Amino acid sequence: MNSREDQLKAFDRLLTIMEELREQCPWDKKQTMLSLRHLTIEETYELGDAILDNNLQEVKNELGDLLLHIVFYAKIGSETKDFDIADVANEICEKLVSRHPHIYGDVNVANEEEVKQNWENLKLKEGKKSVLEGVPKSLPALVKANRIQDKVAGVGFDWEEPQQVFEKLKEELEELQHEVKTGNQTKVEAEFGDVLFSMINYARFLKVDPENALERTNKKFIKRFRYLENKAKELGKTMKEMTLAEMDIYWEEAKQL
Repeated sequence: MNSREDQLKAFDRLLTIMEELREQCPWDKKQTMLSLRHLTIEETYELGDAILDNNLQEVKNELGDLLLHIVFYAKIGSETKDFDIADVANEICEKLVSRHPHIYGDVNVANEEEVKQNWENLKLKEGKKSVLEGVPKSLPALVKANRIQDKVAGVGFDWEEPQQVFEKLKEELEELQHEVKTGNQTKVEAEFGDVLFSMINYARFLKVDPENALERTNKKFIKRFRYLENKAKELGKTMKEMTLAEMDIYWEEAKQL
C-alpha cells in the first residue's frame, strides 16, 4: 500500500490536474455545479453497483470518478470565493470530532446503538429542528424509508423486539387484503405503502439493508431471465411461443447456476 506521503502527493497531483483542466479544457471550463449534479448521482450509483458485485477494481475506479467530482465542486467553489477543498476537508474533520465525543471527549458508550443515538442528539444541539432534516428529499422512496426509520430510531422512537415489527407487518398485510376486497384503489395504494414501510422496518431489525437485498434479487432475476431468453433462442422460439411449463423447466435450470 502507498505511504501517507505518497497518498498526499497523489491528491496534490489530482488538484493540479483539476486546475489545469479548468483553465484549458473547453468542456471542463464550461461546467457548473448544476451541470455536474446528475453526473455525480450517476457515478454514485455506479459505485453502488461495483460494491454489490464485490468488484474491487471497479470500486477503486468509481471512487476515483467520485473523488474527481468532489474536487471539481471544490474548485468551482474556490472560483466564487465561497469555499475550497481545504474548507471542505476541515469542515468534515470538525464535524467528525464534535460528533465523536466518545473518541475525542469524555463520553462513554457501550455499543454502536449508543453511538448512533449520541450522533442524532448532537445534531439537534447543533441547531437541527428535526432529526429528519438530514434525509434528502430526492432520495428514492425505498432508501428514504430506511433512512427515516434509522433516524428516528436514533432518538429512541423504535420497537423493542423484531417480533413486534413482524406482528405489525402481518397487521398491515391484513389491512391491505381488506382494502383489496373493498376495491378502493386509493386505500389499496395507501395500505400497500404501509406494508412496504413495515417490511423495510423489519429488514432493519434483521440487520438487512433493504436496498441491497432488493438489488441483489433484481440482479438474480435478470441473470435467470436472460438464461431463459437464450434457451428460447436455442429452440428457435420467441418467449411468447414458449409454454409456461417450458419456461419453468429452464427457470429451474437457471436457479442451479
